[in-house]
Amino acid sequence: MLIFSKPHRVRRLCGETHTDKTSMKSSRTSQIFTAIFTGTEMLFSVLLVLGVCLVPAHSKQAEEYLGTPLLQSCFEEAKKIVDDAYTYSRAESLRRVRKEVVSPHDTLRLMKQPRGQTRVAVRSADYMAQTLRLLQERAHHVHKRSLNATDLLSREDLERLAEITGCSAQISFPSCGFTPNINKYRQITSICNNLNNPRLGASNTPFTRWLPAHYDDGVSQPKGFNNQTINNFLLPLVRQVSNNILSTTDAGVVSDPEFTHMVTLFGQWNDHDLTFTPFSPSIVSFSNGVNCDESCERVEPCLPIPIPPGDPRLPSGPDSCIPAFRSAPVCGTGNSAFNFGGVANRREQINALTAFLDLSQVYGSEDKLALFLRDNSSNLGLLRTNTQFRDNRRELLPFSPLNAKMCATRARVTNDTNAREVPCFIAGDVRVDENIALTSIHTLFMREHNRLARALNRINPHWDSETLYQEARKIMGAYTQVFVFRDYLPHILGPDAIRSQIGTYRGYSPNVDPSISNVFATAAYRFAHLAIQPVLGRLDANYRENTRFPSVPLFKAFFTPWRIVFEGGIDPLLRGLIGRPAKLNVQNHMMVDALRERLFQFVQHLALDLGSLNMERGRDHGLPGYNAWRRWCGLSQPRNQAELARVLNNADLARRLLQHYGTPDNIDVWMGGVAEPLVPGGRVGPLFVCLIARQFRNTRQGDRLWYQNRGVFTPAQRNALATASLSRIICDNTGINTVPTNVFNVLSRSNRLVRCSSIRSLNLNAWRERLCSENSGPGDSCNEVSGAENVEQMDPVDPEDPEDHVDFQGLEDNEVQ
Repeated sequence: MLIFSKPHRVRRLCGETHTDKTSMKSSRTSQIFTAIFTGTEMLFSVLLVLGVCLVPAHSKQAEEYLGTPLLQSCFEEAKKIVDDAYTYSRAESLRRVRKEVVSPHDTLRLMKQPRGQTRVAVRSADYMAQTLRLLQERAHHVHKRSLNATDLLSREDLERLAEITGCSAQISFPSCGFTPNINKYRQITSICNNLNNPRLGASNTPFTRWLPAHYDDGVSQPKGFNNQTINNFLLPLVRQVSNNILSTTDAGVVSDPEFTHMVTLFGQWNDHDLTFTPFSPSIVSFSNGVNCDESCERVEPCLPIPIPPGDPRLPSGPDSCIPAFRSAPVCGTGNSAFNFGGVANRREQINALTAFLDLSQVYGSEDKLALFLRDNSSNLGLLRTNTQFRDNRRELLPFSPLNAKMCATRARVTNDTNAREVPCFIAGDVRVDENIALTSIHTLFMREHNRLARALNRINPHWDSETLYQEARKIMGAYTQVFVFRDYLPHILGPDAIRSQIGTYRGYSPNVDPSISNVFATAAYRFAHLAIQPVLGRLDANYRENTRFPSVPLFKAFFTPWRIVFEGGIDPLLRGLIGRPAKLNVQNHMMVDALRERLFQFVQHLALDLGSLNMERGRDHGLPGYNAWRRWCGLSQPRNQAELARVLNNADLARRLLQHYGTPDNIDVWMGGVAEPLVPGGRVGPLFVCLIARQFRNTRQGDRLWYQNRGVFTPAQRNALATASLSRIICDNTGINTVPTNVFNVLSRSNRLVRCSSIRSLNLNAWRERLCSENSGPGDSCNEVSGAENVEQMDPVDPEDPEDHVDFQGLEDNEVQ
């Protein structure tokens, strides 16, 4: 257990003057400030609103100016507090997931840990927040009255603080002019997609806000944190709402008459391309050392979920809670927003992924991880594969080098103490092992990348490894854009919204912000949690129940990669997704027990409740309530039970919601959104139609490298991509021989199983490149080959880092005879 020492006293410096402040400014920081705040008047007005005094130090009374020495001292102390907490938390987290029995919240927390540059960004935010906290304490100690620490810092000190904490680096604009192939290939981080604002849509940038955040203290405290009334009512406990509104039994599940379970899992797969909100890396409070797993105290970064009295499963009482953690803040937000030009004093959360449909869940959103996932042993531009096991002679994902046991669940699930365990898989997104259906889709697209790279090498043998990798990755990114807009979104939003709210592609606009909105990531795009079946189907070649490896209860499919390795691979799972229906979200049977009561149950009795987590996360992020979002979307705002009953078309549900919330204004936006009746032909209600459509429209129009944008692909290549289908990808990368033409629609007379030979293949002739010869002229259509690869050298290997290199020996096969 880490023991935090009490903050040491810093000598009183109120009598010192600041004599050489200008020497402490770096030209880089000054340029950043110039870029953020154009003009002296704007700088003054913005910082004045945020409570920052810009009066020069020499015009202040000397005893009122804290000065750079104290700032440096507080930063050094804050840095030690944060670094100690991070070191302890990492060591403790790894220790916990290496135990024989791993708790569900430890599994979730490790999965949601920031990694790589995300961790650097979050650490910088924590440095700044803790430095300001210590400065606040010093200011109060010196002046014996309440003051903002920033009131006693000069502009130069504020710039200095941004620099020493590392926050300046998080907002500095990179130079895009020297980026190779900037108009041809995406950067892994999507930096420089927008040439005017290079960080727009890039990984490790804030979620955007369509409505201002609503925090208890107006700054950063989650809604309901202080048990104060909102609109004259207290917010209900999220677990109570989950128990009384969301719960359903497996027997009560209604199957979707039109759409397959692939729709649900493809939605999860797509979400993992767009959003990942990391938790704070620390499991202990910075201010008092409270361990969030051992206390229900509400102190940063702990976010305990109280258990209501009489809970049907969990022990209740004043010291009873489901441990949870706050989402990590962004540099310069919350109490440290003074120098970043954002909305005053409101905490923002970080999106670790790019905002674009680029299959970052395959390739990663950071350069270091992307390089690790590549097969550097060949010159074919391939992705790394598993060197220990095969799936009927086909490739499997590589194992994670992280020495953890959260996927070592086989012995406990099967009650076989001698069962052989395997590590977790690794892919571009850390949630790859969340369930085996999701893992099967990850595996499918990894194989498709490698198939494309090999095929491109055959038609263009002069291409080097880098070109093969980038061209295959570029085609894969176009795949997901085609599949999402042509095949997936119409099933979710319905035909009317596709016409009126999505519309046709109108070209790229650098003025459209493609960034993922907080409400989309935290509420709207979590609608599919209510479309998950309690069982993952595994079907044989005839699309009947697989007798050898039967279907798996969902709660026994979390973090079980061994099922793919030892139980028939991905083919039975993919057949189950396209041969079985999704769950239909109906108002009296919302969320299955596997997600509400058995999330990660294989580990311990205190399983998590996904519905509670969704609502609590919305409060953590300060999302405004249900009616605020309906107003933003131009929808009616119900004011009482009768009006809410009309909106929901369900008087009983309206009554039960208002028994908990008191007013429609207070309904958590996720809860209100999933409670609405579905639009015709879609699988969400009017509110989520509006929010999801707006996000995807922005994502498309704000993407300079969108596949339909002129110059990204040739006309012949775009025509070829228009024929791509998920059915064909399944045919090309599995042993499955018959598929429906549309894998998102249930099998029917109009959507029968057909032989793979009748499914159109992607014609790669449009990618065939003719070499230039001595006789080629300036007007000839040919390409010179440089032979040079653009692969950045990375940091040395860290054996404890899941993104670093590891080699495996031996090869085994799970081929089923």
